[in-house]
Amino acid sequence: MNNGGPAFPALDARTMLSGMTLRDYFAAKAMQGIISASGADRRVEYDEDAVADNAYRMADAMLKERER
Repeated sequence: MNNGGPAFPALDARTMLSGMTLRDYFAAKAMQGIISASGADRRVEYDEDAVADNAYRMADAMLKERER
């Protein structure tokens, strides 16, 4: 599975510090939008598993589009 590589790569004196993957970064951004769109002005119940699944589906679609 293509994870996009490191989202914010950095080099220190001895190693490559990769942190989160680009896939995780995209999913986090998608999740913010999904939760935000569900209603910021009121308490909204949502299925956390469905939100996470949808966020990673969006991230996978974004990675696929980058390969074009």
